[in-house]
Amino acid sequence: MANLPVMGDVGGVTEELAGGGRTNGEAKAPAVRREDAPRPVANVLSRFKPGPRSIWADVPDALWNDWHWQQRERVIRLEQLERVLRVTPEEREAAVKTEAEFHMGITPYYAALMDPEDPTCPIRLQSVPTMGELNILASDLEDPLAEERDMPVPGITHRYPDRVLFYTTHNCPVYCRHCTRKRKVSDPTSAAAKRQIEESLAYIAQHPEIRDVVISGGDPLSLSDDRLDYILGRLRAIPHVEIFRLGTRNLVTLPQRVTDDFVYMLRRHHPVYVNTHFNHPKECTAEAFEAARRLADAGCVIGNQMVLLKGVNDDPAVVKELNHKLLLMRIRPYYIYQCDLARGISHFRTPVEAGIRIIEALRGHTSGLAVPQFVVDAPNGGGKIPVNPEYVVSHEGKRWVLRNFAGERFEYVEP
Repeated sequence: MANLPVMGDVGGVTEELAGGGRTNGEAKAPAVRREDAPRPVANVLSRFKPGPRSIWADVPDALWNDWHWQQRERVIRLEQLERVLRVTPEEREAAVKTEAEFHMGITPYYAALMDPEDPTCPIRLQSVPTMGELNILASDLEDPLAEERDMPVPGITHRYPDRVLFYTTHNCPVYCRHCTRKRKVSDPTSAAAKRQIEESLAYIAQHPEIRDVVISGGDPLSLSDDRLDYILGRLRAIPHVEIFRLGTRNLVTLPQRVTDDFVYMLRRHHPVYVNTHFNHPKECTAEAFEAARRLADAGCVIGNQMVLLKGVNDDPAVVKELNHKLLLMRIRPYYIYQCDLARGISHFRTPVEAGIRIIEALRGHTSGLAVPQFVVDAPNGGGKIPVNPEYVVSHEGKRWVLRNFAGERFEYVEP
């Protein structure tokens, strides 16, 4: 397990790093003895293999496991990509022609997960530009969820009665090709400057109906620990804010970001919820397992929001495997999203029936914990709308006829 950003045995904590999460002059945390630290059960951990290193095989562990190094060494140019993959003529053309619309950016860790020979690799499809991105349909929208329309101050989307989305950065470790915020992500002109952050915090403080804040971006974990500590501390000081959710894909694309210092900082601000974004079992590596372990051991509640993507995860067997692995990582499958109507991602969109078919294949065939909710985030700001298989056969007065997962019918009569 030498490739992992772990201190010795997986699950162990050294005395040196156990107290490394100090901020603002805080006293050092008490050391945790290695023999007392929780360890994942061997037959669980054995299902999560370390990610490969690809062309970075000779990079020292100290660098490979440094999230700052991973950010600096991202694959952002075609000539870099050609060192990692056997780039197809279509990918080569797409990398040039899509650059003005949406940059390419792939961490070495995530790039190494790509199959260098297979252009249909699910990691490659999510990371490498394709010509499909140039196909702009009449139904495509610049801001598919109307986030800007429901923005009372820059950086805050306030659509639902008791919660807001707080845009904190334009940066992500990997620029996912299916991104719904292409208009902002990777664009430095959309950066959330200090003034915007302060105005957003002031808006939240002035609106007592807000009890839940979704901290998003970009990816908020692109910010430093100190910056996040400041934002979370300010939110926690607002009496009516009960919970916040960190929306991050770092567990998938840059698990090295989840350091001991980071999780120790989060413990100051509980309750903390983390929503992440695994789309395929191939993303469930030993490194991702370790990142999730640190968050879960620190008391964070973790949920997964999968986006349904054609050719990536539109197969019920793939989704079942993914969800089973997520539960082993203490990540609850939360949502399956129908792919949004963002510009240039129509090649990823499946029929809505594909999502219904997946839920049908999960419900009753595996534990309820492994069955997320399939939703369409309605265009133009309609919000999340659940879409489920039809289990009600008929309803007349107090008599309901229902079917179960096996197709058997049962009658339920109300009192």
